[in-house]
Amino acid sequence: MASVESVTQESPSMALPGLGRALVSAGKLGQKAAEDLYRKAQSGRSSFIAELTGSGAVSAADLAHTMSAAFSAPLLDLDAIDVQRLPSGLLDAKICADYRIVVLSKRNNRLMVATADPADQQAAEKIKFATQMGVDWVIAEYDKLSKLVDAQTTSVTETMDNIIGGDFEFDEASTETVVTDANDKASEVDDSPVVKFLHKMLIDVFNMRASDLHFEPYEHTYRVRFRVDGELREIASPPIAIKDKLASRIK
Repeated sequence: MASVESVTQESPSMALPGLGRALVSAGKLGQKAAEDLYRKAQSGRSSFIAELTGSGAVSAADLAHTMSAAFSAPLLDLDAIDVQRLPSGLLDAKICADYRIVVLSKRNNRLMVATADPADQQAAEKIKFATQMGVDWVIAEYDKLSKLVDAQTTSVTETMDNIIGGDFEFDEASTETVVTDANDKASEVDDSPVVKFLHKMLIDVFNMRASDLHFEPYEHTYRVRFRVDGELREIASPPIAIKDKLASRIK
């Protein structure tokens, strides 16, 4: 029977990600099976780990134990923690949703983050760029992790919808009306999603004791970052459609 090393040498055209290599090395998956699943994930634009667990090639529990052993990272049972006590505001919810990760805690200048794929360097770099902090991985089962991420994302989305609403086609006349008295001003705050969003950011700045607030519009995205303890952290990603209205309110 060929060794993992010889099989790899015979198939130089397919470069498996670290997750796949770890599974093959541990004997949990054959080289060809891993390559086939990786190709399928790429062609279907799904994640490799979702393809692995969704196809039944590797169970979420087996995957977690294998990754924990391969990367010498602690294994966490998400069913055993109180999710209501997890920190919020340390990392943008979109990053958590995109990479299927959950922030567990912050200590000094490092974040402890639950993941099912500690070999995902793109996720690590994204976190470091957004938070200016290092990352310590903790391994969790992919199915439980995804369920928690989806629950947190839904909660954040509902909160944002309540604050800024889902419709960004504003009536120019109503948003540019000159405010003449306190009652009119209160009404404007209630009715304007942009003003509500700005107020929410200011409240969060105060609650998080941030020293400054950065509104950063880009061509296709928009992000808001706070400086907390000398570090810039990505806090929110409002729709790019409100970019100009935010700018007019900030001036």
